[in-house]
Amino acid sequence: MSSTITVPDTLASWPYPRRINPHYETVAPESATWVRGFRAFGPRSQRAFDKCNFGLLASLAFPSLSREHLRVGCDVMNLFFVFDEHTDTLPGDSVRVLADISMDAMLHPDKVRPENEPAVGEITRQFWLNARRCSTPTFQRRFVYEWQLYVDSVVEQARDRDHTRFRTVEEHLALRRFTIGSRPSFAIIELGLDIPQDVFDDPLLVDLRDTITDILALDNDMASYNKEQAAGDDLHNVVTLIMHAQHVDLHAALAHAAALHAERARHVLDDLVPAIHALDVPAAVAADLAFYVDGVLNWPRGNDCWTFESMRYFGIDGPRVQRERVVELYPKRRAVAPCV
Repeated sequence: MSSTITVPDTLASWPYPRRINPHYETVAPESATWVRGFRAFGPRSQRAFDKCNFGLLASLAFPSLSREHLRVGCDVMNLFFVFDEHTDTLPGDSVRVLADISMDAMLHPDKVRPENEPAVGEITRQFWLNARRCSTPTFQRRFVYEWQLYVDSVVEQARDRDHTRFRTVEEHLALRRFTIGSRPSFAIIELGLDIPQDVFDDPLLVDLRDTITDILALDNDMASYNKEQAAGDDLHNVVTLIMHAQHVDLHAALAHAAALHAERARHVLDDLVPAIHALDVPAAVAADLAFYVDGVLNWPRGNDCWTFESMRYFGIDGPRVQRERVVELYPKRRAVAPCV
């Protein structure tokens, strides 16, 4: 087997350029200081967590949010990854406990959390108190619903690990639409919006959210594969599942994943975007809808830039990998993760 892999440049033709929120340099450090104060990690893991710079992800993903709303976006990205890092090796029953703690804190944010409870409870509670303070009831209702689906999906992912379940590629993407966290992330775009439910549930918008999520999942799985296979944690990665299902090597699996990505990008750009722009919505809703759709379409570019600009997957080598796309394949069980 070759000692290198090539990370496909899946967004070479994606027409949405890199944008970053103008409040990034002030808001991201505030959020990082806030989450660090919970001492959710030991010193070494905290340093690794900080290098991932989840405030950068929020600022690239939400370039048009106000300063106040960007803080909510940064906080939720930090919350996501605290929850992710604390659950990604636990058995399903233990993940269920953490999921229920986070959900209870969101549903009862005025309740004092129990002493010695895992930090995710208080992080969730404080995040949600601030989010409620500066958001619309429409956002609040949707976010709570989406957060429940997210934490439940992480429990299901853990139970897959418990039983070493190999999903089909389509089964994987169906679950990944929840575990990747895109649904509550897209809800953040709505912090100041009030899109009626019937417009939000239009089949074109449902398809847009699902397809953009598939794009994000495919990009994420291709970028994270090297780190995950080295740690033996690649059961929930589409590249591994393609190799298993189709009996192909790594390079063929990456090419197949890139082809799936290209199909979905074409569908978004050629089919969905023109149709959504032609939707007949009330004038009072049109501006909110345009803001929301632009935010969803920006996510692939924002996520891709963060993949290489942070140290999450490639450490200090990210900018070079972004240019050259070639990565050394890590040996199994080597401690390679630049982040937690």
